[in-house]
Amino acid sequence: MGAMPNGPLKALILPAFAGVGLFTFMAGAAVAQTASQWDVDSRSAIRLVAARSVVDKSTNVFRAGVEVKLQPGWKTYWRYPGDSGVPPIFDFATSENIRSVHVLWPAPERFSDGVGYSIGYKDNVLFPVRVLARDERKPVILRVKLDYAVCDSLCVPAKGKVELQLSNGDSTSNAMLTAAEARVPKPTPIGAGQALAIRSVQRTPDTSRSRVVVDVATDNSIPMVDLFAEGPTPKWALPVPEPIPASASGTKRFGFDLDGLPPGASPTGATLRLTAVSKAGQAIEVEYRLE
Repeated sequence: MGAMPNGPLKALILPAFAGVGLFTFMAGAAVAQTASQWDVDSRSAIRLVAARSVVDKSTNVFRAGVEVKLQPGWKTYWRYPGDSGVPPIFDFATSENIRSVHVLWPAPERFSDGVGYSIGYKDNVLFPVRVLARDERKPVILRVKLDYAVCDSLCVPAKGKVELQLSNGDSTSNAMLTAAEARVPKPTPIGAGQALAIRSVQRTPDTSRSRVVVDVATDNSIPMVDLFAEGPTPKWALPVPEPIPASASGTKRFGFDLDGLPPGASPTGATLRLTAVSKAGQAIEVEYRLE
């Protein structure tokens, strides 16, 4: 991605993204406003948005978001892409007056390609970002270089660069960022939760492989539930959990083999991250240590 193209390609791109709006930037450094310009290509576009800051333990936390807009039929990936795909890579190295940046991941969904499953987003996704300034008396300019993949019947790499000066005040982007933050899975102890809870995790070895079985409890208001599993490091490539029959009413059961471990790694003692997601918008994540 880069500057907007001229000629026929520009004529095709502008109508496709007219619904999300295009913003004009002053030359030079970023200026304080609620959203950056879109960095657009023929399949996707990215921008930065900013919202009202919050105070956490006497520290001012700037709230921003990296928004990815996809053409109809295209998708991009979660931090763990599943059986295939490439996770987005966020690079904030050229930002100014920033002490730390933390990217949050909204709950994803699974996609079938006929052979396996990938995990990610379609249409539009907003990744919330929490930012701490080095010096709150000085301007905070967030710059992100995003490397990601977009897929339809084929997958292609995509890149984008955007920047935005953050501020403490209210913002027209506050509602959309708050909605994206609400979709981030909430850390929850095993067995805890109300409408959605991971009730139990069992490791079931047999003669050929070790298998993990997870029971997710739901109430009748959220019958559609999915589960995703991640290892302790990105080098783990666990299978996407598959739904299996459950005997208890109100319970969704999933199972997956302990396969795809890095060479020499042992599952015993490893901590898995299990993410349960409902179609109604609830999402939780549980850390579980394999015994």
